[in-house]
Amino acid sequence: MTTETAFAQLQPMPDDWQRALAVVAHPDDLEYGCAAAVAAWTDAGREVTYVLATRGEAGIDTLDPATCGPLREREQRASAAVVGVREVEFLDHRDGVIEYGPALRRDIAAAIRTHRPELVITLNHRDTWGTHVWNTPDHLAVGRATLDAAGDAGNRWIFPELTERGLAPWDGVRWVAVAGSTTPTHAVDARPGLERSVRSLLEHRAYIEALTDEDPEHYCRSFLTANVTAAAERFGGVPAVPFEVFGR
Repeated sequence: MTTETAFAQLQPMPDDWQRALAVVAHPDDLEYGCAAAVAAWTDAGREVTYVLATRGEAGIDTLDPATCGPLREREQRASAAVVGVREVEFLDHRDGVIEYGPALRRDIAAAIRTHRPELVITLNHRDTWGTHVWNTPDHLAVGRATLDAAGDAGNRWIFPELTERGLAPWDGVRWVAVAGSTTPTHAVDARPGLERSVRSLLEHRAYIEALTDEDPEHYCRSFLTANVTAAAERFGGVPAVPFEVFGR
């Protein structure tokens, strides 16, 4: 990446769409990544659906998975509701050991065929966050599989069993937007949805309290404000949620 690319101005996200599908690995991935943008979209009357590969059952060291999974599912549903998302689905892959491959691609392609989005959203699928922080295998697998499944969903011959299940091919995905990318290209004004994004992340209280000794609200507000402020210099001084957008 050149210096010019690193500091290029971010473009406004495409807005000529009605349905979006957000596909990530765990409860809280979207709240850390892009809930302020989701709030702005649902305010504008757009439909956003969440699909999570796992229930985050391995995410809290002090809770066994059988207890943790249902708790984190409840927190995710409450979190989504704060930003206007009514539908949250879980694919029931195992937290921490998601495998990239045809099974994951098929499950995500099925979700895309079911919900027929024009915009698909996922999380950073690259090896690192920034330069030195290693990404998790789950994020890599789900992000990459989502990018691939956006094409798989439109090809009736890749997963013909989906057609047999009544899920007709959907070739209407126009963009895949990756939150948390180190090479963003577009952004959404974070100001209208920022307060709700803080409340949305706060709904993951059990997870946050296990993660940090900070006051949960201070932790959420500080983290999210820092993220959107960092993008402002590349978006006309406006606090923003950045995305790397791939067109199809």
